[in-house]
Amino acid sequence: MKKLVLASGNPGKLREFGQLLAPFDFEVLPQSAFNVPEADEPHITFVENAIAKARHAALLTGLPALADDSGLCVPALGGAPGVFSARYGGDDPKSDERNNQKLLAELAGKSDRRAHYVAVLVLMRHADDPQPIVTEGEWHGEIIDTPRGAGGFGYDPYFLVPGTGKTAAELPHEEKNRFSHRGKALAQLIERLRAGM
Repeated sequence: MKKLVLASGNPGKLREFGQLLAPFDFEVLPQSAFNVPEADEPHITFVENAIAKARHAALLTGLPALADDSGLCVPALGGAPGVFSARYGGDDPKSDERNNQKLLAELAGKSDRRAHYVAVLVLMRHADDPQPIVTEGEWHGEIIDTPRGAGGFGYDPYFLVPGTGKTAAELPHEEKNRFSHRGKALAQLIERLRAGM
């Protein structure tokens, strides 16, 4: 099996990517297994941050690397929180509750409640890869004022999925994966891998 470094320490992502990429002869390992520190994410776009994370992991391990960058974009807020989704309410420490409270405060009095999640995946064969595989998925919905559901994380309890009457936090895991931004980006990545890296 070919080793592939996941530029994340998230065990849920590691398990998900590991299962999905196993048929392509990849053994997915977390960057922490190589003592790789988290990369800086100084950019204002998801794609630039994902490339930076993948390149960082590939450079420090000498192995192919996979990274993702994702977040929530709200048109009425000029696209915010965007790449700052995880730390929208502040960095010390990061808090889903504070992020959601800030989002609701910023949306107060606005009639346009549309929002969409974005996920960008980057697979870099080596640190100097001139043509990494880049895929992107979006998941459209709207923001509600009262949280619903115990599943998911981040903004999921406030993200109402059209046509379901449910928030992302109320959807069963399998259903969420089918609809979600990350699920769509992963499906594209798998399609690209099937076509041959």
